[in-house]
Amino acid sequence: MARKLANPNEGELVVLEHESRVLRDNALGDPHVRKLPVWLPPQYSRVRGKKRFPVLYDLVGYTGSGWSHVAWKNFEENLPERAARLIHDRKMGPCILVFPDCFTALGGNQYINSSAIGRYADYLTRELIPFVDKEFRTLAGRDHRGCFGKSSGGYGAIIHAMKYAKYWGAIADHSGDAYFDFVYLADWPNTLNELAKYRQPAPKTGKYRAKANLKPGHDDGRVRRFLEHIWNKTKPSGTDVHCLMNLCMAATYDPSPSAPNGFKLPFDLETGERIEARWRKWLQHDPVQLVSKYRKELKSMKGIYIDCGWRDQYHIHYGCRQLSRQLTRAGISHRYEEFDGTHSGVDYRMDVSLPFLYRALK
Repeated sequence: MARKLANPNEGELVVLEHESRVLRDNALGDPHVRKLPVWLPPQYSRVRGKKRFPVLYDLVGYTGSGWSHVAWKNFEENLPERAARLIHDRKMGPCILVFPDCFTALGGNQYINSSAIGRYADYLTRELIPFVDKEFRTLAGRDHRGCFGKSSGGYGAIIHAMKYAKYWGAIADHSGDAYFDFVYLADWPNTLNELAKYRQPAPKTGKYRAKANLKPGHDDGRVRRFLEHIWNKTKPSGTDVHCLMNLCMAATYDPSPSAPNGFKLPFDLETGERIEARWRKWLQHDPVQLVSKYRKELKSMKGIYIDCGWRDQYHIHYGCRQLSRQLTRAGISHRYEEFDGTHSGVDYRMDVSLPFLYRALK
């Protein structure tokens, strides 16, 4: 299915259907057949034949889907409109944009493989990349392919530059999760309070009686009841979503098929004590901790762009600063910028990152 945009200078949005083998029978029961929007620049149809184009994959943030970036937006551009303007104004050259749908029943994922969520790194690299390269006139080598994203998508971009560098030539990380001790820890007391509403028996005056023989990091039933509440609710509240996000991160960073719900928790549900063995599992996925391990892969990148608002309400700017410092110490070329903004409403920063990626990958 193809839809030409209203202005011929805006390119063409094509929607394909892809059946995934790696997402089939995922633990959450999420769809393995998904629509894939792909935006073709105006030059794609004007120059037929052998002309091929660089490709950029958009990794959206938590609770998002690729569809959210191609939909109509009030008072601002969607991503195809933004790219079309940048190309028209000669700030970048023509490229193909791909908008994967990686939404899950836990509100999203971090674009890595998890037995509790699904193999979304493999979905992107082993399935969607060859699928897109077969369907369109792409420059199919990694030197002409990049990914970018914000928040969870920014995290996905920098992690893919580390762990999956053979697929990507350049990445852009907008406000990507980093320095987990700041980004995630502060919100866990709120998550524990929300989960306490689903404790059975309900809390009463007097002593708490913890469930006997409960293993560290295991759910005593309240997490499952919370999830069932979310899945049966028409519109989750902001508190619901933040609680769900922390559970999604636990399922991403500490999956365990033998544990209830398929993952372990980094805090004791009753006392709020941090379970150090579990938290170490999270830190093994923190980009700040991984630069030295993946120095060779990062140095192979043709471009690394990172930015963050210095008023980010999740304190991610501190993690981005540390990440940039670690990259510098490791001799890894990159571009780091901060701007006067928060974690919200920062799509305009793609006016900087998209031309950066094109120049690196053309």
